[in-house]
Amino acid sequence: MLPSQEASKIYNDTYMRNSRAIGVLWAIFTICLAIINVVVFNQPYWIGDSASTPRAGHFGLFHYCVGIGNSERELSCQGSFSEFGSIPSRAFKTASVFVLMSMVLVLGCIGCFALFFFCNTAAVYKTCAWMQLLCAVCLVIGCMVFPNGWDSEVIRDMCGDDTGRYALGSCSVRWAYILAIIGVLDALILSFLAFVLGNRQSDLLQEEPKAHNKDVAVSRIEIRDSREPGFGVQRFQRFQ
Repeated sequence: MLPSQEASKIYNDTYMRNSRAIGVLWAIFTICLAIINVVVFNQPYWIGDSASTPRAGHFGLFHYCVGIGNSERELSCQGSFSEFGSIPSRAFKTASVFVLMSMVLVLGCIGCFALFFFCNTAAVYKTCAWMQLLCAVCLVIGCMVFPNGWDSEVIRDMCGDDTGRYALGSCSVRWAYILAIIGVLDALILSFLAFVLGNRQSDLLQEEPKAHNKDVAVSRIEIRDSREPGFGVQRFQRFQ
């Protein structure tokens, strides 16, 4: 084996080991992103009451619970995505659709993992990268549109008269909203990493034929020089 071939093989083997390790971590965090999306979509804890709110309760994208009378323990819960008309605000409906799209995209990305066994690795990485980028965009839109519905009557009854669009009044942001923002950052980072892995795989595939052709050309020259010693000397003197 020629020295350049040996060096190229060592480099490729080292890169493949590292890329597999990074790819496994990328896949694990993609699954975590999917879990975040499912939790954020279903849990009614985007906003909630505080110590100074007139009534107890908490709201999600489409499901919400509000205290009955002045009771802090008895909550009346309603709202379902299957009953789209029961969602109390048009902004909540829009946010629900975009977060649902985000969840479908990341679940579809996980489904694409099976393509690693059948398709080009670089193409799969790039496909998943675009899906994760769109997932982040949908989550951003959902997080930005959701506060536009805070002026609905149901929320004003719970959070007070100071509540309005992008103003929560006496209520506070709950953990599901914060988790959605974390999901946006996670999706952006995973998308960037998938683009890097995909592009590096493409570069590696392009470098292998070039290295092979170069080594073949060098080997032919060495064989010719070994068969015709005078040719090598003449070629050396010509360049002096």
